[in-house]
Order: sequence, then C-alpha cells, then structure tokens
Amino acid sequence: MIIIQDKLVSDEIVEEKFVCQLSACKGACCWEGDAGAPLENEELPILLDIFPKIKSFLSPAGIAAIEAQGTHVWFENTQSNGTTLIDNGPCAYMTYDALGIAKCGIEQACKAGVIDFLKPISCHLYPIRVEKNEQRAFEALNYDRWDICSAACSLGEKEQVPVYRFVKDAIIRHYGQDFYDELDGAATFMATHQDGEGE
Repeated sequence: MIIIQDKLVSDEIVEEKFVCQLSACKGACCWEGDAGAPLENEELPILLDIFPKIKSFLSPAGIAAIEAQGTHVWFENTQSNGTTLIDNGPCAYMTYDALGIAKCGIEQACKAGVIDFLKPISCHLYPIRVEKNEQRAFEALNYDRWDICSAACSLGEKEQVPVYRFVKDAIIRHYGQDFYDELDGAATFMATHQDGEGE
C-alpha cells in the first residue's frame, strides 16, 4: 500500500497493467453489474442541471428511465448514489455508436461542447474504485478486477501500461497534478527497487 497525500493507494494500481480494448468488450462496464456508476455528492446537482441539455445524446429508453426514476438513484446494495439504470440493466446515460460499442452520452455531449462536465469521476477513473469513510477522513484507491476487462488486462500487459498511467487524466482531474506526480514517483521508485532486488 502506498500513501499519497493522506490517501491509501493499492500497490496493484502501479503494478497491474490495463488498457481498455473497446473492440473486444464493447463497453460492457456500461451495462454489466448490479448498480449504477458510483456518484460523488457534488455530482448529483450537476446531473440534474445537465439532463435537459444532453437529452439528444441519450437513447429513448435512457431518457424514459431518468424521467421516471430521476437523474440518480440510491442503491441499497452499495449504500451509495449511482447513475440511473434501464430496467436494472444498462446505465441510462449509455448510448451505442455505429459499431455497437457503448458510449457515455454525457461524455459525447461534453465533446460536442454542449456541457463542460466530462462524465462521473468513477467512470473516468475506472478500473480504479475509490472507497471513502468520511467520519474517519479515510480514502483508499483500489484496483477493481472484473472478468469483462480481461482483454484490457491483456492489452495492458502487451503495451506495459500500468493502471495509474492508463487513467492519468482522471487522476489529475480528481486529485490534481501534484498527486499524480507523487504517485508516478512512488511507482518509479518501487519498480527500480524491485528490479534491484532481482539482480
């Protein structure tokens, strides 16, 4: 475990390799699972505000689900707020491109310049999942293993891209450049130290 700016970072985040291969998984993380994508408290009013602006980027089923359930939902199994689901399945903000690959409607709207919110940070950080305990001021970053991401693990190994580098932009967005630089420095030190032990 690595401590970066009072946050605990799992060793796996710097040791495991990961590069999304959407041609293989088709973006299955957008429709698999038993809860919506975790949401930060500050993201809840943002989703409420942007919904009217992003409707044209969502599917009819997604729009209907959000209008019926709200822009976010409380999930008892995770004890957290998450993105709304369509019939307990796909994320309501999910769409498909011409190749049948799942895309985030929020992200598409952002790229089109309609909004300035990229997407929920939990989606941007994936496969990193953040665990918080606000009472104890505890925050931990963990690597979330999921069998649907096996192709991403294989491609990551092939290209030798550690998890934290794959989600560099998301880490900087959420924690800042200094946090990423410290994490990168720690990862480099660990790799050098391990190489030295093997000599």
